[in-house]
Amino acid sequence: MTTPKIAQKAPYPVDVEAGKTYFWCTCGMSSRQPFCDGSHQGSGMEPMKYTAQDSKKLFFCGCKATENAPLCDGSHSGL
Repeated sequence: MTTPKIAQKAPYPVDVEAGKTYFWCTCGMSSRQPFCDGSHQGSGMEPMKYTAQDSKKLFFCGCKATENAPLCDGSHSGL
């Protein structure tokens, strides 16, 4: 699989903690969206590592089409 599955056509709001590392799902198959649960195995895709700089609410991409991965850039509105 080289094209990710659209998990949802909206971002996932997440309260992140400064210094904590998150693994954003790039394949769209995780049941723990927007984060990886290992469902990508065999797809040729890997999760994207993201380390939060500050503790705040961020909006992680749900459609997997963002140009600002792993964060939402509004690409879902064109799908």
